[in-house]
Amino acid sequence: MLKENRRFRLVSRPQGTPQADNFSFDRQPLPVAGDGQFVVRNHYASLDPAMRGWMDDLPSYMPPIELGDAVRAATIGVIVESKTPDYPVGQWVAGLHALEDYSLGAPGGTTRRIEPAAGVPITNYLSIMGGVGLTAYFGFFEECRPKAGDTILVSGAAGAVGSLVGQMASLAGCRTIGIAGGPEKCGRILARYGFSAAIDYKGKDVKELAAAIKAAAPDGLDIVFENVGGIPLDAALLNLRKGARVALCGLISEYNAPERIGARNLWPLIPAHASIRGVLATEFMTEFPAARAQLERWLVAGRLKIDEHVETGLDQAYAAFMRLFDGRHDGKLLLKIV
Repeated sequence: MLKENRRFRLVSRPQGTPQADNFSFDRQPLPVAGDGQFVVRNHYASLDPAMRGWMDDLPSYMPPIELGDAVRAATIGVIVESKTPDYPVGQWVAGLHALEDYSLGAPGGTTRRIEPAAGVPITNYLSIMGGVGLTAYFGFFEECRPKAGDTILVSGAAGAVGSLVGQMASLAGCRTIGIAGGPEKCGRILARYGFSAAIDYKGKDVKELAAAIKAAAPDGLDIVFENVGGIPLDAALLNLRKGARVALCGLISEYNAPERIGARNLWPLIPAHASIRGVLATEFMTEFPAARAQLERWLVAGRLKIDEHVETGLDQAYAAFMRLFDGRHDGKLLLKIV
């Protein structure tokens, strides 16, 4: 064990794009487990767009990160001290902790023990069998209500959630169209993730992107799985079929904007008698074990592919986090702490 606990802290609230001086490092004494608690040595942390929202002091599904606290993040690690029998020393555990070497944890909530399956990298329990996989699974199957033969448009299709949604849609018998940035990412969603068509959004305004979607889906879209917002969402809304379902998973294009723009083409929802619903995996927590079991079966059978981009070092937390917003990552973005 280390003698001190390094922490990557939030010290001021970002105004627009996070800056390095919104954060700082400190070193504190190691946490000590009380009754019913354990101390986990974090090995990997998940870097997710949702973390940017937690930095703002705004109403949300979770309270904001308090100034001075370590930045909240999903982590996976090994228990080094325990005062709860169900979580013994040496047990791998995942939970919502923070960007720090050691975290104090307790049973309940999103905390779970990990028993790594043969041939499954431990990082997969933060990606395909973590929040990313669960968001894709429940966002697609529960919120999109797919039917065989549906046409689905996925924005951010080369990203961790989007790539999984596209693959799940193929498993469900849907025709899959992905929006991604640049020829390399468009090529990857076709060759690796099995999308039926790919659209490069770069350099296109709403009208041009809407025309590209129309060319790929001349009969319209049954499902839109939205991860980006902004121009992709406005263009998709101009191509809805009767009864279309729009699943709003993320709006990453607006997370660093001083003011949220929001969707401007809402009118097509009315004549299409379409619905738009937010995606929040935590609404389905009682179903998490069954979903993880299914995701693991698909993964082991080779029916789902997940790519992970791992940056190394807690001292690289800021630079690694900013990769979420400039596209300089391929697959699920993780930070290796140990």
